[in-house]
Amino acid sequence: MRVDKNIWIMIGLGSIIFHMYLIFSGLIPNLVSRPIHMAFAIPWIFLYSEDNKKVFLINIVLTVLGVLSCLWIALNHDLLSDQYGFIENEFQLILGLFLLFLVLEMARRSVGWPLPLVTLIALLYGMFGNVIPGEFGHPGIPVNSFLGNLTIAETGLWGSLTNVSVTIVSIFVIFGCFLNAGEAGEGFMNIAKFFAGKLKGGAAKVSIISSALFGSISGSASANVASTGSITLPTMKKLGYPKKLAASVEAVASSGGQIMPPLMGAGAFVMVELTGIPYDEIIVAALLPALLFFFTVWIGINFYSGIYDLKPLPEKDTPNKKLVFFTFIFFLIPFFILLFFMFIGFTPQFSASIAILISFVLLFFNLNTKFDIKIGFERFKKACNLCGKQISLIASIILCASLIIGVLAMTGLGIKLTSLIMSFSNNNVWLALLFTAIACLILGMEVPTTAAYIICVTVAGPALIDMGLDILLVHLFVFWFALLSTITPPVCGTVFIAAGMVNENWVKVSITSMILGLGLYFIPLGMVANPNLIQLANSPVEALINMIKIAFSLTILSTAIIRIKHLIIKIFLFAIGLVILFI
Repeated sequence: MRVDKNIWIMIGLGSIIFHMYLIFSGLIPNLVSRPIHMAFAIPWIFLYSEDNKKVFLINIVLTVLGVLSCLWIALNHDLLSDQYGFIENEFQLILGLFLLFLVLEMARRSVGWPLPLVTLIALLYGMFGNVIPGEFGHPGIPVNSFLGNLTIAETGLWGSLTNVSVTIVSIFVIFGCFLNAGEAGEGFMNIAKFFAGKLKGGAAKVSIISSALFGSISGSASANVASTGSITLPTMKKLGYPKKLAASVEAVASSGGQIMPPLMGAGAFVMVELTGIPYDEIIVAALLPALLFFFTVWIGINFYSGIYDLKPLPEKDTPNKKLVFFTFIFFLIPFFILLFFMFIGFTPQFSASIAILISFVLLFFNLNTKFDIKIGFERFKKACNLCGKQISLIASIILCASLIIGVLAMTGLGIKLTSLIMSFSNNNVWLALLFTAIACLILGMEVPTTAAYIICVTVAGPALIDMGLDILLVHLFVFWFALLSTITPPVCGTVFIAAGMVNENWVKVSITSMILGLGLYFIPLGMVANPNLIQLANSPVEALINMIKIAFSLTILSTAIIRIKHLIIKIFLFAIGLVILFI
């Protein structure tokens, strides 16, 4: 039993109008905008893909109660603001408990058990941490204050992290959906085929370029694999690429899309909120490391091309210049508008809103530049549907992560864990980075990248900053290592998806993925050892010199791992690569 598809289009359209209205008006109180944001996400999580009639009825009840709860918060925002996060009656207590349950269940249905379990442990710690002896206990927080700060105040559930989802992430999700629904979506693949298709290993290199372009907008490695992989993987298989290599190329390149400016997915916008650093500074700082990552994958494919004699794309599959030019125009115009407004001083979200309006107009034009209202409306309906689904997914993750951040702040646990890291590392930066990297990898296996980054940087970030590391460097380091889980066993999401699409053993795919994606493991270390790498705006010459040095190091490391068979020579070359990386 499903809701009619036209209703979903209307809900998606309502979400688009609401989020864009927030940008242009800027007058809605936080305790109104943030609950309504959640209200728009709830139906997509509970009702969109449910077929079982009995479960559907339960989901209807959860959806109605959830939406009404969010609307109650919004309608009573003045009253709640005067309570300063203290629950005053039994109704508010029940409402708060229900909202906590609902957010946990939304996260479970969106991304599985790990994230809500981590959140539940945090909530239990907040409630009962006073019985824990020693420094990791806390004095205790009255239930009404604890639940109130999480559910009826501008902290916890409705805190600044949720604001990022409401005002920035959702806008860029809408922008990406509008681009992908029109000719620009096909343009990613055409541009990649034209520039890389004729090279040796061309099909794999097409995957790299298309995934970098698409992933920088989608911000989701899994969505990246599913979309670009549906085209690149069958092509690579047809050309005789080993299945494990084809799947690995797509998994690694799609993971890298999340670190590729100008958009970088949800993580970049969360970084703006947590660091206070302007968005344009973050994307400029992130550019050279991202290019290094894709350079490393490119080098790896070159080496594998020699081993497996990988062929370029057939001539018939390479688009002509005219097709590439027009698809590039559809891709270029919205991006030019976005970057133009950003660099003349407007906020990223306002700039993206203007670009969305332009993208909406472009939906009604085809490659032959003819206006077609019927095709345009079909594309628009597709965009509305995509927007609703993707905004709800990100909202469910960020709302759940907001609860963890709220508990860390109220109990002081974040400060205690920071002190523990500094104590264990004996104030040694590299030991602290090692502990942080391990925590990112372990946590990233359990929760989505953005949530892993938020939790890890909240706990470990202050310790690393106190040791003298630049705040942006710390955040980029943690964000990169939070990405490792996408290709590192045992929980490697992009690997599972890509391996399933080519019907290959996921263990084989994951091993090859780690080899191709070695940049994810070493570039963050290179950023710390060579901090000028992220100073492109302030010290461009030093940044480019550092980039060349790290590129040379990564080439040697790739050579040692992929091409060299003799163990002693392999170890020797690998050691040289590491020395160059760290000097």
